[in-house]
Amino acid sequence: MRILVVEDERDLNRIIVKRLTAAGYAADACFDGAEALDYLAGADYDAAIFDVMMPRMDGFTAVRRMREDGDRTPVLFLTARDAVADRVEGLDLGANDYLIKPFSFDELLARVRVMTRRSAGAATSVYVCGDLSLDEAAHKVTRAGRAIDLSAREFAVLSCLIRAKGGVVSREALENSVWNYDWEGGTNVVDVYISYLRRKIDAGFEKKLLHTVRGVGWALREEG
Repeated sequence: MRILVVEDERDLNRIIVKRLTAAGYAADACFDGAEALDYLAGADYDAAIFDVMMPRMDGFTAVRRMREDGDRTPVLFLTARDAVADRVEGLDLGANDYLIKPFSFDELLARVRVMTRRSAGAATSVYVCGDLSLDEAAHKVTRAGRAIDLSAREFAVLSCLIRAKGGVVSREALENSVWNYDWEGGTNVVDVYISYLRRKIDAGFEKKLLHTVRGVGWALREEG
């Protein structure tokens, strides 16, 4: 999943992006509300994390404009503004959650999982396809009870596929969800990771779960 981090404290922004990336997310960084609106107009994000007090355009104003423009990207405010009135205003503007600084990164990641889970219509952080199970909270994948070791990027690609619930996911959708603006990889990077996943989740099993839909993309499902 792809997350936008909107935070004007550059060191904190860098740390948040680093932690999100380690957790398997693609994360883009920007430093004020006006820049955030440009990013949101140029790519599809699964969630956005906004500070409130920022130069050029504050987080409240940016989220208000997002909602007025019909952008329903889940938003979490991450801010030092801890007054009840501020929290009420942020939530009334259309934010999905509000977390006070200083904060725990474990809690931040949990709240991001809850937001994205709700937007996907999922009740838990565990997704299942046949005998394959992916637990986003625990960052674990098993098939037929056997643990499968995936890199952060492989986990992100598999998460995108399994969330589609058998639907076809295009190359463009995978690129947009898993790789951020700073990525400078080759044109076949998606094919490479699909190949990695096939070896790890399908090798040794009679029933194959990862299917290529020629000219369209890939699907994770029990039947071809």
